[in-house]
Amino acid sequence: MNILAVDYGTKNIGLAWCNEALGVVLPFGLVKEKDLLSLINKEGIDKVVIGLPLGVGGSGEKNIDRVKKFTDNLQKQISIPIEFFDERFSSQEADRMEGGVSRDEKSAMIILQSYLAKNKARK
Repeated sequence: MNILAVDYGTKNIGLAWCNEALGVVLPFGLVKEKDLLSLINKEGIDKVVIGLPLGVGGSGEKNIDRVKKFTDNLQKQISIPIEFFDERFSSQEADRMEGGVSRDEKSAMIILQSYLAKNKARK
């Protein structure tokens, strides 16, 4: 299964990709919102995981609403499942990571790695 993680920021949309059979999460670039649908179709994505910016103590409603609106619009255009995953502190973790990719891609990688680890623990 090809899974695409999305870090939907206010300036950039960072992506990470994983094929579950391979088990390796890779950065997948930055994309404009208008180009995301064609990328999902072109790359044969089976599931999208979107980071939900839950604030500490329930704060961040404005950002949550922004991400949910984006997700609702995307879900109307695709038939594959979309799941939310708590992205709290992913940007801070991304800042500590080394490598030549953007902070937004690193955040998407952290979201996807955490999502996969949580699902593996459930099995």
